[in-house]
Amino acid sequence: MIVEMRIYHCAPTRLPALLERFSTTTLGFFEKYGIRQIGFWTTLIGPDNHALTYLLEWESLAEREQKWNAFQADPDWIAKRSATEAERPIVERIENQFLTPTAFSALR
Repeated sequence: MIVEMRIYHCAPTRLPALLERFSTTTLGFFEKYGIRQIGFWTTLIGPDNHALTYLLEWESLAEREQKWNAFQADPDWIAKRSATEAERPIVERIENQFLTPTAFSALR
């Protein structure tokens, strides 16, 4: 198992728009492409309260490449994402890391 941690740093005041897009649109596309989420978090206390952090579970990097690329190339996704940003951008920057569990991790 590989866990991908993604952090979306939003433009000021745009976190609610990102949360809305995930709950009403993005998660449907994740389901369509078999992208498995572990969870989503916003920052309660920390240096950036305009961020969404989430974890995805992959069997392999090959699975991630195939499913993520198909999702990103989906014309319906591209159109819906563009519509949510017609007024102004939502995300300023994205960070991602690929994590692998240790032998003593509860999640493996």
